[in-house]
Amino acid sequence: MLNKTLIFGKSEPKAGFVWLFVLVATLLFLQCSGEDPGNIVGPPYTPPELTNTTWEMVANPESVGWSSAKLQNAYEFAQNTQTAAMMIVYQGKVLYHWGDLTRKFWVHSCRKSFMSALYGIHVSAGHIDLSKTMAELGIDDNAPSLSELEKTATIRMLLQARSGIYHPAAAESASMKAARPERHSHAPGTFWYYNNWDFNALCTIFEQETGTTFFEELKNRIAVPIGMEDFEISDGQYQFEPLSIHPAYPFRMSARDMARFGLLFLRDGIWEGNRIISEEWIRESTTPYSDAGSGMGYGYLWWITGDKILSNLDDGSYFASGYNGHYIFVIPNLDLVVVHRVDTDNNHQVTSPEFFYLLGLIIDAKNG
Repeated sequence: MLNKTLIFGKSEPKAGFVWLFVLVATLLFLQCSGEDPGNIVGPPYTPPELTNTTWEMVANPESVGWSSAKLQNAYEFAQNTQTAAMMIVYQGKVLYHWGDLTRKFWVHSCRKSFMSALYGIHVSAGHIDLSKTMAELGIDDNAPSLSELEKTATIRMLLQARSGIYHPAAAESASMKAARPERHSHAPGTFWYYNNWDFNALCTIFEQETGTTFFEELKNRIAVPIGMEDFEISDGQYQFEPLSIHPAYPFRMSARDMARFGLLFLRDGIWEGNRIISEEWIRESTTPYSDAGSGMGYGYLWWITGDKILSNLDDGSYFASGYNGHYIFVIPNLDLVVVHRVDTDNNHQVTSPEFFYLLGLIIDAKNG
């Protein structure tokens, strides 16, 4: 059951999630605005064949129960936004795509779901104990350092963004700093807040407990085993700031590599017969432990759909989200992964209401 004791927080501009307040109202506006995307007429769009990749394409959407015309509508709608690339994967094959699937944009806050996956691998291997507290781990921060109460927060609480540690953190925006609760205002485990301190400290803890580095493990434990085609360790960097000893860990990744990561979760952690992440961790990390507002739940660094935010979106779906419109959306009941990219290098933005409307158009294309 979702814990209703919280108010959602805001994310850093490099991780962004300032949208929950306006999502439902904007979706209703789009649906009632007089422009029916189902009636958009444009030149037929045929996705180009994928070359220099191991991804397979669906030869004909109609052959697997999808409407080419309605997928065209989604494409036309996206052309009126600042979408840079889109990849729709159905039953493990590329159903539809547009834009440059190989360009490596910053993933922004999608980084957190990758961290969750690496935790799952090392928890299963016995390298990390989620019940350990900050005191047991020796985790602290710059003055004003953590109190004895704050040090009772566990790794699990950090994964759930429920640590109750409201210390300044790297990669926080001015609005995040303003929204951050007062120190010691909530005991560890009692309140959900989208908290960069939790997310960043998890990297410090991960590297301390495993004796590895985040980017090396991302390459060796995930990218290589699932055949990512573009990601390199050099695509990541640590972002240190004087307010905290715990860095953020931004990295770049292509749409087609992000789609592989989504498909790994959709396949319950198995890739081509090999177990990469335990099925138990897939379930545990995508279970909502907190009410994040507007029908959303929050798991272990994953967002989970709850109350119907779209009439045709299954409540069991979950997603990674990054600043200004980056998404990895996993929809198990449709055997579907949707990846959405935006050129945030040039300050482009696709709002969350725009993306969710686009997602609704895509889902509507199933079964004609």
